[in-house]
Amino acid sequence: MSAIPPTWGTLPQGSATSPRRVLTWSNAVALALLITLLIGVPTLASDYWISSILIPVLVMGVAGLGLNLLMGYTGLVSLGSAAFMSIGAFSAYNLLLRVPFLPLPLVLLVSGLITAVAGVLFGLPALRVKGFYLGASTLGAQFFFEWLFTNFHWFSNDSQSLTISAPRLELLGWTIQSASDRYLFVLLVSALLIGLAYAVIRSRLGREWMAIRDMDTAASVIGIHVAPRVLQSYAVSSFILGVAGSLWAFGYLGTADAHAFNLDKSFQILFIVLIGGSATVWGNFLGAGFIVFTPILLNRLVEFSQLGFLGDQGALANLEHLIFGALIIWLLIKEPDGLSSLLRRLIPHPRSAPVPEALVS
Repeated sequence: MSAIPPTWGTLPQGSATSPRRVLTWSNAVALALLITLLIGVPTLASDYWISSILIPVLVMGVAGLGLNLLMGYTGLVSLGSAAFMSIGAFSAYNLLLRVPFLPLPLVLLVSGLITAVAGVLFGLPALRVKGFYLGASTLGAQFFFEWLFTNFHWFSNDSQSLTISAPRLELLGWTIQSASDRYLFVLLVSALLIGLAYAVIRSRLGREWMAIRDMDTAASVIGIHVAPRVLQSYAVSSFILGVAGSLWAFGYLGTADAHAFNLDKSFQILFIVLIGGSATVWGNFLGAGFIVFTPILLNRLVEFSQLGFLGDQGALANLEHLIFGALIIWLLIKEPDGLSSLLRRLIPHPRSAPVPEALVS
């Protein structure tokens, strides 16, 4: 058997199976999926699917992405994600109401920045405490902002019901009113936020976050300024959560109050990260799909199986919680990286081409 020349065991940079080509293939798949969602869904899907399934999956996936940047990539803890969503929603509402000349993109940007500032303030305890104590401090944000938006009526424009209603949304002369329009608007904003997350993760800032996640002491030794990077992580995470809150209030619900962003919503976002997979981008949308589809599947199961004892909504909610808990326990044991890791193993991905057998002999 003849020896294989060294060059035969490596791949040139321009080959079809080099890492650069693999990245190009992945981008091509993502682009094809985006085009399908952009053109195919508004044409083929019904208003029910768009309003009740696709829009909440997109928005909750974006919210999971915001939390995942904090938990998965920086190794920090937050149990008040819904609070930051409420800040973004109420900020966008008041900006649209009191500063009507601001264009909608700028309103989303400013509301996200306001949420980022709040995230930095409530992230300050992360400089001193970790783990359970940090989770308890972020949980304080959940109760504080729910109390704030409930008891100070100025934020809801002195509404007796304490609700905020989506004003007329326009973007460059495009009136966002129908289900398809709201879906396209949410999809556009979600794509921009996904692009922002990718840019941050692949930048030096993202690499330093992951170094802090792995071992903050070692990261400090090699010259990483841990405290500013931790606060920046809270800022970026809160910014995405704030924009997601605006989309949830105006793109999905239409009307919302402080209780629409309660503790249950924070735990749902946490479940999205755990189910979809930590330190992943697309896994958040897998987790969001599970969160949205599970109640619908349970209702269909009751209808087809005629299980009378499950017809009660309380029993269905408890069964849903049991499924969530069982799946999380199973994932922590068998799939610690979540559904995204499982999906990567099931779907073939182009790899380096094997050396032809004729070259080996």
